[in-house]
Amino acid sequence: MNALLPPNEAQRLETLRQYDILDTPPEQAFDDLALLASQICEVPIALVSLVDEKRQWFKARIGMEATETAREIAFCAHSILNPDQVLEVPDACADARFAGNPLVTSDPRIRFYAGAPLVAHNGHALGALCVMDRAPRALKPEQVAALQALSRLVVAQLEQKRQARELTDEVAKRMRVEELLRYNFDQLSVSKAEADRLVALGEKSRQALLSVLEDEKRSGQNLRTSEERFRQLAENINEVFWIIDPATHQMLYISPAYEKIWGRTCASLYQTPHTWLDAIHPDDRGRIAQASSTKQSDGRYDEIYRIVRPDKSERWVHDRAFPIRNQAGEVYRVVGTAEDITDRRKLEEQLRHAQKMEAIGQLAGGVAHDFNNILAVIRMQSDLMRFDDDLSEEQKGGVDEITAAAERATNLTRQLLLFSRHEKMQPHDLDLGESVSDLAKMLRRILGEDIQMHFKFASQPLHIHADPGMIDQVVMNLSINARDAMPNGGNLYIETAAVDLDELAAQQSSRARPGAYVCLSVTDTGCGISPEIMPRIFEPFFTTKGVGKGTGLGLATVFGIVETHQGWVDVYSEVGRGTTFRIFFPRLSVASSRKKNSPVTLQSAARGNEMILLVEDDLALRQVFKKALLQLGYRVVEAGNGAAALELWNQHGSEISLLLTDLVMPGGMNGKELAEKLLAETPGLKVIYMSGYSPDITLSDLHLGQGIHFLAKPFDTLALAKTVRAALDATGGQSG
Repeated sequence: MNALLPPNEAQRLETLRQYDILDTPPEQAFDDLALLASQICEVPIALVSLVDEKRQWFKARIGMEATETAREIAFCAHSILNPDQVLEVPDACADARFAGNPLVTSDPRIRFYAGAPLVAHNGHALGALCVMDRAPRALKPEQVAALQALSRLVVAQLEQKRQARELTDEVAKRMRVEELLRYNFDQLSVSKAEADRLVALGEKSRQALLSVLEDEKRSGQNLRTSEERFRQLAENINEVFWIIDPATHQMLYISPAYEKIWGRTCASLYQTPHTWLDAIHPDDRGRIAQASSTKQSDGRYDEIYRIVRPDKSERWVHDRAFPIRNQAGEVYRVVGTAEDITDRRKLEEQLRHAQKMEAIGQLAGGVAHDFNNILAVIRMQSDLMRFDDDLSEEQKGGVDEITAAAERATNLTRQLLLFSRHEKMQPHDLDLGESVSDLAKMLRRILGEDIQMHFKFASQPLHIHADPGMIDQVVMNLSINARDAMPNGGNLYIETAAVDLDELAAQQSSRARPGAYVCLSVTDTGCGISPEIMPRIFEPFFTTKGVGKGTGLGLATVFGIVETHQGWVDVYSEVGRGTTFRIFFPRLSVASSRKKNSPVTLQSAARGNEMILLVEDDLALRQVFKKALLQLGYRVVEAGNGAAALELWNQHGSEISLLLTDLVMPGGMNGKELAEKLLAETPGLKVIYMSGYSPDITLSDLHLGQGIHFLAKPFDTLALAKTVRAALDATGGQSG
């Protein structure tokens, strides 16, 4: 069970001793890094472990009560054997090195381990930043990379503490030398009578005095050497090193890094010491002033705050202080370090943003299936009602409103799926003016009579390569936002134009690029956007509307769609006068031709009389699918899950021509697995899959292959009729 010793173990242990970290109290910086490792790797246990001669000791621990374990059973003792890579043990019970380890067979019952070595400046591994779980698992590549990055931050913390301690020792040594010089000077400053007595001592006393003077000369040389080492170290580190007199608050020393970080001269700080506090952001200044006066002298000062440089830019600073005591135990100096952590905080913010977007994606993907099932019922029921000849014109108008509402809800689902990456674009060449014109009727109905709409389209076709549904979302979202900005009514102008930008014109906007573009302009006469709000309008879930009046996804979706189509958005607004959104899409010189399909009615849709096995776990959805298929002339047997479908197959298998099945179902058998069982018995069986998820994502995730008949919920009755007939008429059997 013993781990092999690394090469040069003696030198490794000596390096570990130099950091003087073993058995020190917990520190927030190390605890934060361990917590971040636990959250990123999604495990309950994370440790900063240092491997000593006979033990591993934990400087920080998350999810672990013990403070150390014997080295002979330590996982980290194996990690330090190869400082260049992360040691990952997916299942300790299946690994001969650890299967009998008491940490595995008894509490804490470790099954998964990953350790990133803590590599010192000389290449020796001091220990590891490790994460553990009580269940087998594996890290994603990005989690491994993050664990290595965090291990380097742990080493940086250790190195900073070591350098700070060396600086403190140098300062203390210098103070002792100064005290010795003052003492010897006082000893030499005696009365004239005493001086005469010393002279009378003769040659022996003279020799003793010369010896003392020689010692003083050597002390002066040592002091100058110490000062030179101190100067070289302080002036070449990126952190600010400072020394103050706590009694007078006078700045005794400030390193040159102050000028780089604060943007102010060291000379100005010596002249007016309080200017360092004046530079602190007003929101942080009171807290730091209180902390500096109460915590610096007892070693508790460890603060993070913002400073405002003379150019108005902000930087984040991590400031710490360490008291220096004289022989009487009194604090007579305070030394400290101030580190610029702006870049680190930006990385942390990016990580938090990525985690937030990942959570949004998981939420969107989770609700999409059930939400699309509900929409499918609404859309198909409204379709069936529309084809009822007994409906009055007023009733048909109501059905149209239901259909329009369902389409808007479908667009909202697509917006969520865009953020979750569960939806892929389906682009083709289209005329932007024609697309906007097709939306005009729906826009008028949605916006209401108090909004006067004005359209101005370019005289020539303006072709772009885009997803039509996403372009509709852009126009709809901007129009609805405009309506909400004009609660008492107003004018909405929608225009299209061809725009050619040269190098000079492209420089007028930070996002513009030279080239040929189609410009879509949406202008309202509403309340406008205030300057303080403008930078945030494209943030997901940011909204100024009241509760229940806005999702905060509209403009974020517009921005995402336009960026995806290699375009950009310019915004101009005046408070009280209105807002103009100008959207630029790359313009095609030649567009591919696309023929429009002729209108199809349910009566003219392809029909049949074959028997269909319908498998759908949602009862309402199953019933409306069955009703539609029956109206199309088909015979239907229905089941709510895979097991029930197999029973029906045993009864009617010889009569069933097509399996129409949902892909995601309860009961331990999904649609693909059901189809594979039936195809094994009857290779000529035709299969259509349905799902509330995007077809591109679903077909890829379930490895369904090419040429598969698929219906993405929600779909209408005509799409169902067309797909069923196409599958039944296809040559050969359908492989799942």
